Amino acid sequence: MSTVIKNISPLGFPWKTQDPFLFCAHHRDYYPAGNAELGVPEREKAGRNIGQDFTIKDGYRMYHGSKVPGFPYHPHRGFETITINKEGVVDHSDSMGGAGRFKAGDVQWMTAGKGILHSEMFPLLNRDKENTLEIFQVWLNLPRVSKMVPPHFKMLWNEDIPVINHRDSLDNMTTVDLIAGEINQLRSLDPTPDSWAANEANDVLVVTIKMEPGATYTLPKATQTSTKRTLYFYRGNAIEIAGTVIHENHSIEVNAAVDLEIKNSALDSYILVLQGKPINEPVAQHGPFVMNTNQEIREAFADYQETQFGGWPWPQQEQVHGTEKGRFALHSNGKEEKFD
Repeated sequence: MSTVIKNISPLGFPWKTQDPFLFCAHHRDYYPAGNAELGVPEREKAGRNIGQDFTIKDGYRMYHGSKVPGFPYHPHRGFETITINKEGVVDHSDSMGGAGRFKAGDVQWMTAGKGILHSEMFPLLNRDKENTLEIFQVWLNLPRVSKMVPPHFKMLWNEDIPVINHRDSLDNMTTVDLIAGEINQLRSLDPTPDSWAANEANDVLVVTIKMEPGATYTLPKATQTSTKRTLYFYRGNAIEIAGTVIHENHSIEVNAAVDLEIKNSALDSYILVLQGKPINEPVAQHGPFVMNTNQEIREAFADYQETQFGGWPWPQQEQVHGTEKGRFALHSNGKEEKFD
């Protein structure tokens, strides 16, 4: 390795991350035309382990869904989920009465805090053609002081997310979607108020990058010497960093204290960048709960058994929002945002 690249690893499922992140799951599924329930037709589900379908078959997975692919209601405590939608439809519902539908380019940022039930389903709105889905779900940890804050979610809508369109000296374009953090004095939308990312001193950066063939782009160095930075090169042919050629489906841990020049090869390349100052606290994780001690994990399970984190107010475990709904977000205070 070099003084720039610290480690290169093949991508698995989910992707490994560095503190303050817990993991990242990349989902790309080519679903068939949907049925009247916005789900996969029965004839298409033969041979699948319904309820635990994480093996790609015929181009897609059902995950924990039985009719509609996705993740029926489940609890979380002690961390945040950042769901980045690149293609397809995601329907959100939660135990606080919140709900939403978001599509390509939108991002949902949810602080689980002291506890929430939520579902994330992938309704197949197209009944006459394929339904492609591509999302990232990033788990961002919360520090001890914030693990029991009230749950909260917000939408970062596609139209509002800052975008950097950079043309290099050869007129090749790099497009950067700025989901969290700051690049060259351009600041992202605010995350949820109790997020580790809400404090600029924590140097959190979340971006997706698309590079045209032959493009060169320099990602500015981080502001903190302790900051960790990882690139996930998930689609393309090859990129070059500090004289090292890296092929697709690899993560690259880099020195965040230097400007990072990335050179692309002959195909479009797609990269996710996760960066942040480490929280540097003990992590105790069991399934959907992330705390600091095993005792706190036991308390989380006990609290969930007693309260169900508010219970499930929706008629279905695999809650979807019908065919007529556009993009929207309904918050627990009754406020509703609507798009298209």
